[in-house]
Amino acid sequence: MSSIDWDRLARRLARVLGTEAVVRERPIGPETTYRVGGAARVGATLAADADMAAVAEVVAAGGADVLVVGKGSNLLVADAGFEGVALWLGAGHDWVEIDGAKVRAGAAAGLPVLARQSAAAGLAGFEWAVGVPGSLGGAVRMNAGGHGSDIAASLTHAEVVDLRGGGIERWDRERLRLGYRSSALSDHHLVLGAEVGLAAGDVSASQALIAEIVAWRRDNQPGGQNAGSVFTNPEGDSAGRLIDAAGLKGLRVGTASVSAKHANFFVADRGGSADDLHALMAEVFTRVQAEFDLALLPETRLVGFEAGPWAGRAG
Repeated sequence: MSSIDWDRLARRLARVLGTEAVVRERPIGPETTYRVGGAARVGATLAADADMAAVAEVVAAGGADVLVVGKGSNLLVADAGFEGVALWLGAGHDWVEIDGAKVRAGAAAGLPVLARQSAAAGLAGFEWAVGVPGSLGGAVRMNAGGHGSDIAASLTHAEVVDLRGGGIERWDRERLRLGYRSSALSDHHLVLGAEVGLAAGDVSASQALIAEIVAWRRDNQPGGQNAGSVFTNPEGDSAGRLIDAAGLKGLRVGTASVSAKHANFFVADRGGSADDLHALMAEVFTRVQAEFDLALLPETRLVGFEAGPWAGRAG
């Protein structure tokens, strides 16, 4: 990556997006829910009317890696930062349309917003999303879920840009290949919007379920600087249970600690270090593996780090 002329790449993006939309050494960490971590060599904000084909052409020609940040609710960026171009969706990408049982929305629309709006419209099946503090685009990328459901349960299609130089395409469920916290989307794909198909429901019942989910989260999950579940759940078990059973609640590495409230949530101190969080993940992985002969796999998206002890293991 050292051979890339970052200033030239930034200037080329600025000609497409405007000078105010492109920043050299743009911080990523403060815009994640961990609030720690470094900067991208180039950061760009995409307005709703941005020429996506031109952006893709510049990024592809520059040969840089790409990171779509979204709301940063499942992202940990190394303190040294990201050797690439980070993209944010700007104003106008958070639109929501409800047509009968279909809910269409821009990729920047928040999942809690979609949960509440669909419930208010008398639609059931998306209440679970009130407990996931991410965006629709990120949810499609990782098949986000919780409380017994996920995006795959209702998604019909997504609009996707191929940042290697391709255009905007409609990806249906089959092409997306949604699995447990996974999809066929790669780093060079940018979700612009998606549609979910829901069922007719009862407004009061849906709102009551939403209130129940919010209360459960408040009682069972920590506040502070965290990004939700750190490791995926092994089949038939819970990562949180395994970490707790290994006696690791409260374990600390530098400025990062395992939550005493929920063992699969790690919390960063204010002004803390992303590298400490990564080291804590590695320590928890090693101890759980030694205790149970089982390898936990990260759910958190890790950017800019050397490979962890989980590298190369099947997901």
